Amino acid sequence: MIASVVPDVEMSDDSSTVNDETAHPASPHGGRQPALTGCPWHDVNEMLQSAGLRPTRQRMALGWLLFGKGARHLTAEMLYEEATLAKVPVSLATVYNTLNQLTDAGLLRQVSVDGTKTYFDTNVSAHHHFYLENSHELVDIPDPHLMLSKMPEVPEGYEIARVDMVVRLRKKR
Repeated sequence: MIASVVPDVEMSDDSSTVNDETAHPASPHGGRQPALTGCPWHDVNEMLQSAGLRPTRQRMALGWLLFGKGARHLTAEMLYEEATLAKVPVSLATVYNTLNQLTDAGLLRQVSVDGTKTYFDTNVSAHHHFYLENSHELVDIPDPHLMLSKMPEVPEGYEIARVDMVVRLRKKR
């Protein structure tokens, strides 16, 4: 199921807890749920339309590359390289624009590492990541019960939209 997910945030006087176990799917733009069949081309078309995006040739081709291989983490440069190898005629700027449109539509999740590298995650459920420094790879943390037991106080007029945890790992020396 493709849906945008925001974890529940429980606030109390002494601490805050974010629990990724209790997440509620919601469509950020009020679109319908896609009717997925298992056929990547059909499913990409359904996902785009349900998110209110027109299924252009470039969006369809990039969506097929993105979503046709299951849950994955890609940078714009990685997707551009895959598109080039697949003979999909797109520019790097089009790849960036499409990734940002898919993220805004709730079909992708953006994960920043170091503030310099941005990955796009096809798994939009509430979860966290390991970043493998040696191979520059982003990997889902498999524990669905991972919790932050204490959250900072949120400034007045703001609310927590999402919590992203990236745990950096490197090989032992």
